[in-house]
Amino acid sequence: MLQKAYQLILQRVVATMPIFFHKLAFILCLSLFLQACNSFSKEKGDAYASWTVDQFITASKEELEDENYKKAIKLLEQLDSRYPFGAHSAQVQLDLTYAYYKNSDSEAALASADRFIKTHPRHPDVDYAYYLKALVNFNRELGFIDRFVPSDKTQRDSLFTQTSYLNFEELLRRFPDSKYVPDVKQRMTYLRYSLARHELHVARFYIVREAYVAAVNRTNYILQHYQDTPAVPFALEIQIKAYQILGLQALADDSAKIYAYNYPDGPVHPEADPSNVVVVPFIWSLFAFDR
Repeated sequence: MLQKAYQLILQRVVATMPIFFHKLAFILCLSLFLQACNSFSKEKGDAYASWTVDQFITASKEELEDENYKKAIKLLEQLDSRYPFGAHSAQVQLDLTYAYYKNSDSEAALASADRFIKTHPRHPDVDYAYYLKALVNFNRELGFIDRFVPSDKTQRDSLFTQTSYLNFEELLRRFPDSKYVPDVKQRMTYLRYSLARHELHVARFYIVREAYVAAVNRTNYILQHYQDTPAVPFALEIQIKAYQILGLQALADDSAKIYAYNYPDGPVHPEADPSNVVVVPFIWSLFAFDR
């Protein structure tokens, strides 16, 4: 009886041996693979182990000049992490902010600019950090439509436009003598026109939706805040129409008098630059890109 029991146990051990060895072989192979990956990672991470500050600076400048921004970012990040202190640190942060901006890494560029402003508030080039911060929002991509379909950006959300305008406004307030002021003023003029046109689109949207009071409120906002933009006569036209539909003829007549006095021959300037390619209005409305 005991002998039969031993034979049964031996048979079970023999039967399970291949499975055991298969598992053991798998574990050994996995262990070797992980060790190889770890070794490769260390070798890759130590590629710049012997580099000096000057080597990093020289290499990153070359990459920036060649417009190889991804490579420049990698070098500057390595330099910033390995040698965070020194006479070079401020310029490294500015260069890194610029590289992020040119590489369309908007969030990284904004974070880097804010970091520089907080770390070096009295640096002679701190105005450049404010300037880059504004440029990031000024050139922020709005998505698929802008890259592949020519369109009127003012028909969509104006968050980045408003943010950029406030960024430039802050730069003017803090650094009125900055060398960037002439460029900033031109960009702010463009942004004001864009914001005013956006309000026009919203007012027209309310007219289509028969929300005439809301349309009047939008036109009043344009007349109060964007008096020096080409949007004013178009806002008055919308306002006159809304007042007439609401049965407020006296107010409509007042707006008509203002329009006739200031624009006897119609709008002096077109609402938008005719050289810009804009999607056909029918197609725009059909796909409801402005909803």
